[in-house]
Amino acid sequence: MSDPNLSEGERARLVGALMNARRAVGAAKMTGDTLAERNARATVDKTKRALGERGPVWWDDGAPDYNRQMASSTPYAPWFKGQP
Repeated sequence: MSDPNLSEGERARLVGALMNARRAVGAAKMTGDTLAERNARATVDKTKRALGERGPVWWDDGAPDYNRQMASSTPYAPWFKGQP
């Protein structure tokens, strides 16, 4: 989900740029051009950040953030313990 604070035009422009960058990744992989692939992947990352899909959160739902914590040290510990 992209940042709802983006205008529809800006979101559409960024989605187009993201699709172009993803195609560039694929093209670089097909030709074995590692430098072009690295640059295309950097463009994917930059565009995803501009869309709000990566980087700092743009929402605040008030829920605690358990990201980057061991499941066993969160309220999900009982569920986690029961996993195979």
